[in-house]
Amino acid sequence: MPQALFDLELRLLMEAIYNRYNHDFREYSGASQKRRVQYAMEQMGCDSVSALQGLVLRDEQAFAQLLGMLTIPFTEMFREPAFFVALREHVLPVLATYPSLKIWVAGCATGEEVYSLAILLHEEGLLERSLIYATDINPVALEKARQGIFPIGDLPQYTRNYQAAGGRRGFSDYYTAAYEAARFDRELCRHVTFADHSLATDHVFSEMHLICCRNVLIYFNRKLQDRAIGLFSESLCHRGFLGLGSKESLDFSAHSQDFEPVVARERLFRKR
Repeated sequence: MPQALFDLELRLLMEAIYNRYNHDFREYSGASQKRRVQYAMEQMGCDSVSALQGLVLRDEQAFAQLLGMLTIPFTEMFREPAFFVALREHVLPVLATYPSLKIWVAGCATGEEVYSLAILLHEEGLLERSLIYATDINPVALEKARQGIFPIGDLPQYTRNYQAAGGRRGFSDYYTAAYEAARFDRELCRHVTFADHSLATDHVFSEMHLICCRNVLIYFNRKLQDRAIGLFSESLCHRGFLGLGSKESLDFSAHSQDFEPVVARERLFRKR
């Protein structure tokens, strides 16, 4: 298929999804979106983007399958451990001065970041007075996050990440392993609210002390990145903190002046 025709059909697919299901992928990064749609075509037996569009518009289950392919990024517990070291050393001591905390994990996917953050807060004595909002647009991913069950084969890497992040206990203290899976302690998510929220279409819903949105903005184009960062700026309390992924930046954002670096290398910022 000529690239120009593929690009046209791709734009029409995203417009159709927005009008039919109110999920807005129109401002997502083109290269990533193309790869995911091509993969979806292969998996769902469609020989063109138009055929995929016809299928998902008429079949909600097919759309749910496509949604999973469009939205779930690569993730792991304590990913980029130096970020969690920076959180532990530079952010949590400040947050400890507040009587209660509200934290938002935006684009939480299947929950690895949420459980990592909950463990960190627990070890710093802050979990009991924290309320964590974990949001995503994928209901299947959110349900997996609620369950807190991860493949046992991923645990060695998660353990290494935890140790590199300055973990203070044995990582196995936080989960029970059985039947090739690990279920994490339910107490870790007792203060977590899992909810649907789109950075493309939804708005601020509470005032936050810390927002983590890591390795999500890389899938957005500049316009949608600016929208998301604007939401974070509006949502954060005075002098609240923002954490991004290692390949993400506030440079060139319309809201860059709203923030100052705390640990620039680890993409930790503070609202001015």
